[in-house]
Amino acid sequence: MPYFPEPLIASRFRRPGEEIVVSANERSLLKLIWRNPGLSRSEITSHTDLTQQSVHRIIDQLVERGIVSLGSPKPGLGRGQPSPMLSLNGVHAYSVGISVNSDVVDICLVDLSGNVLGESDISLRELGMNQALDRVRERIAELQQLNGLGDETFFGIGFGIAGALISGTKYNASMPLHEWSLIELGPLLTDTFKKPVWLLNGGSAGAVAEAMFGVGRFIKHFAYLSFNYGFGGGLINDGELLAGGNGNAGEFSGMFDDEETTRRPALQLLLEKLKRHNVDVPSIPYLRRHFDPKWPGVVEWVEEITPAYNRLVNAIWAIYDPQAIVFGGQVPPGLAQMLSERTELFGRPRYGVPRPHPKLIVSDISGDAAAMGSAIVPFKSTFY
Repeated sequence: MPYFPEPLIASRFRRPGEEIVVSANERSLLKLIWRNPGLSRSEITSHTDLTQQSVHRIIDQLVERGIVSLGSPKPGLGRGQPSPMLSLNGVHAYSVGISVNSDVVDICLVDLSGNVLGESDISLRELGMNQALDRVRERIAELQQLNGLGDETFFGIGFGIAGALISGTKYNASMPLHEWSLIELGPLLTDTFKKPVWLLNGGSAGAVAEAMFGVGRFIKHFAYLSFNYGFGGGLINDGELLAGGNGNAGEFSGMFDDEETTRRPALQLLLEKLKRHNVDVPSIPYLRRHFDPKWPGVVEWVEEITPAYNRLVNAIWAIYDPQAIVFGGQVPPGLAQMLSERTELFGRPRYGVPRPHPKLIVSDISGDAAAMGSAIVPFKSTFY
């Protein structure tokens, strides 16, 4: 039987007497509030086709349910009474994001308004899947206690895993995650955490985080490169994740043949290169925290992967035509900058006029993007 998280949402979060969390009109207004911090109730009407009376009625209902908060009046909007500013009410609900990579599980708690309430990580070294999930459950409880959070506002869990979606909630991950692969994770995780669980690929989760918290605040069409143990990513189209026909849009490593795959920009390969140069970098999280471009082997690795990397960037440009290409995942910003500086765009000017090319942007998300994206997905799927 297919797994869907929506029927498992607690009744206290649903519209009174209904199965849904918010209506289509409520969702559109909540999305406007998310995207326009400081928007007032009187201003919101100009952003929608709804009448002023309908907007006020819907906002009042959302305030009554505790989903929206009315703030201070916003001055300077012309004659009449100043209109209150609107914001999402973070205390209404919180969710947990879990991101599973080859050697680490990252955890992030966010509230409905997008505030990060807590972050943590667990090393996967010598931990089986069940042991790791027990540790995650313990760590979530610690973060809940630290923030004074109870179960009554715990909405759900977003779960990102570094692997391709096969069907349902089955993912095909790399060898270090073989125990997590090709099993129905949805029912397993719901049984473990007793909450509805939204699942997606880790690269897609990172792209969602970038869309909600990063460059997506200003750019609506971009490709997200997720540098992790492996290499993948995601595509954001008009601010929304582009999943593709089989849920695997952004599996960028799929364009490399057997020979090129050893020269793709996967951080696992960089660790192997550094080890051959006697540089002790025990994990990818360590690499991100302590990266030094002067380490022996770094420049050599970058030069080796540059041809395959450049072909990838140009394929994305030609096929998807994004406004930007974002360097994200677990890549150290300094390493991302080295790759950016070596980018060669192949487009040839016609009549002396080149076609517009994407901006190359190093993500400024400081936490684990896939965990943040996973955490916001339950809200993005149901509220906005």
